[in-house]
Amino acid sequence: MEKTIKNITSLIILGILLIVIVSCDVSRKYNKEERAQIDNYLNSNPTLDFELKASGLYYLEITPGAGDLPRRSDTAFVKYTGTFLDGTIFDSNVERDDTLVRPVDEGWLIPGMDEGITYMRVGGKSLLLIPSSLAYGPAGWYPIPGYTPLLIELELVRLKPGP
Repeated sequence: MEKTIKNITSLIILGILLIVIVSCDVSRKYNKEERAQIDNYLNSNPTLDFELKASGLYYLEITPGAGDLPRRSDTAFVKYTGTFLDGTIFDSNVERDDTLVRPVDEGWLIPGMDEGITYMRVGGKSLLLIPSSLAYGPAGWYPIPGYTPLLIELELVRLKPGP
């Protein structure tokens, strides 16, 4: 009986180990594919001089703003267009009369967009190339598949000071 329990325990451990190894290989594959997509985009657009931030965010200031820099808990009013690297738009509020209104750097937006806003001044426009690790990750979020890098063109329209 004791030998049977040891055999079953060994099989369970081996099964768990196999699942971990296989899932690591899959995520490595998707990470490599995403990295290739980003590199391809950057190589195909050499005039876009993105600054690679420590987080992995690619930041490009298109139009410098003249206003204040956002601080944590300020309320940012932004216009944005989100696209996939092939140019397909997945969301935008540019043609609408509203702005996206969110507290700055408090997790209300995807991390890459939250971070990108902190580099902008009011009136400025920027382009953010956001790897999936700073967007919707391996799971994605409809209509964005997992491991999908995003391009967000962003305009900081105004700020309302936080508390």
